[in-house]
Amino acid sequence: MKILNSMKKISMVAAVILVVFSMTSCTKNFEKYNTNPLGLSEDQLEVDYQNLGSPLKQAQLFIYIANPAWAYQLQQNLIADVYSGYMMSPSPFQSNINNTNYYLIDGWNSYPWDWAYNNVMNNTDAVLKKAKDPQFQAFYQWAKILRVEAMHRVSDIYGPIIYTHYGQINADGSIDYDSQQDVYNAFFNDLDTAINVFTEMVQNNDLPTLTDFDLAYGGNNEKWLQFANTLRLRLAIRISGIDPAKAKEEGEKSLSNPYGLLKTNDDNCLIDIGTNTHPLNVINESWGDIRLGAPFASLLNGYNDPRLPKMATKATDPTVAGQFIGIRNGINIDDHSRYADYSSMVTFPNKVQLMVAAEAWFLKAEAALRGWSGAGDAQEDYETGISTSFAQYGLDASAYIQDGSSTAQPYVDPKAMTPGQNDVLTGSPWLSKITIKWDNNASFDQKLERIITQKWISMYPEGQEAWSEFRRTGYPKLFPVVINNSGGTISTTDFIRRINFPADEKSNNPIGVQKAIQMLNGPDNGGTHLWWNP
Repeated sequence: MKILNSMKKISMVAAVILVVFSMTSCTKNFEKYNTNPLGLSEDQLEVDYQNLGSPLKQAQLFIYIANPAWAYQLQQNLIADVYSGYMMSPSPFQSNINNTNYYLIDGWNSYPWDWAYNNVMNNTDAVLKKAKDPQFQAFYQWAKILRVEAMHRVSDIYGPIIYTHYGQINADGSIDYDSQQDVYNAFFNDLDTAINVFTEMVQNNDLPTLTDFDLAYGGNNEKWLQFANTLRLRLAIRISGIDPAKAKEEGEKSLSNPYGLLKTNDDNCLIDIGTNTHPLNVINESWGDIRLGAPFASLLNGYNDPRLPKMATKATDPTVAGQFIGIRNGINIDDHSRYADYSSMVTFPNKVQLMVAAEAWFLKAEAALRGWSGAGDAQEDYETGISTSFAQYGLDASAYIQDGSSTAQPYVDPKAMTPGQNDVLTGSPWLSKITIKWDNNASFDQKLERIITQKWISMYPEGQEAWSEFRRTGYPKLFPVVINNSGGTISTTDFIRRINFPADEKSNNPIGVQKAIQMLNGPDNGGTHLWWNP
């Protein structure tokens, strides 16, 4: 168990990390940024570029916390990575009363909020204030794209967030939240402006090459434009169940943009974290605090999915040696050693995944299913999504796509300690019966389940998006917790829906938080559904 100093003040750590990242900013490639558009001296222009580029470099690094790993563990791993079904911890944190069995720990669950505001909102806000001159539009709009990418994740964890009112303190000392509907509209407005400006600048070859600050695409602005289009389509699909007209309008804007979406694995948005070790490698390999989730192993085993050995290792525990087997959420764990030798994750490169091209194809498949213009054919998009995901691992999907019989494998844990832990057998409502091969005669729901199940596999290990899509659609079918320590606030069969507002927000901004709670569909707990998931 290595949640190192998890209750310490994050501001001290953040300050040190920001200094380190700032010191790494490179200035030697100034000449390739752009010609001097303002008539300023090169020294002054270089200062301006550094002042604008360095905060955006830092913002990219903190969308997911690359370092320290314990912060990522609390920001992402012990929330979304577990709730998505991708992973589960073998460590019985707090005597096995913790997030994994729905006892929500305030000291853990403030991290997605705190780190996003301290390191993404703060940095992008600085750029938006400094880059208002038209000559710095590239920085201004890029800041908007990064802000939406980071903050939609925060909203999808908590619901209402502070976005359009950021930095605006009321006379009573409070700061107002945006409802989730309002903040999604703000996301669309920001993306619309950024995409329109980027499109014009790319067409006119008028964007500076911001190579020294771009940790994903090395200064390729067309790829950032494709990323922004895909992000807008992601958010449009997210609200399709609650506001189908707005969803269609926003989705079709992305589908009609001349530069399109992410298409191939060369377009994958992977943040290069340099010499830092991928935090999942630390949590998985060094600490042994995370292992494969039971639903992930069940589905990929059942599908005989050749991607599984590329993603996970076989168990070494004598009772299950040589098998790919995951740990079920919300079970009785007496000691770390019980499940430490179940399947773990294959080592990740030092790049943190924000979005992959396969996701874009599955977004298009669902858009086509919903009849949106420009989405193409649902079957073609679906199969291209699978093929693109396979190609990411150097595999051929031809035979897999034609498999019309394989389904998820029943789950049996020989080391189970709790009655009901081995109830995900043939006929269980929690065991998916969906096959791989596309069926044009299937119902809408069956087609959607196919799309989301394969999308879920392809987005691994990005647990936040996987958890959000599960909450939105109910797919793929996951296994409910066996032990529910929520005290009745979270339904075992409805699964966890959100994280409650951070305790320090309730202390520092009590009036704002009380207003935000009124924007929810229910009480401030993990059982209340988000706006886009009524």
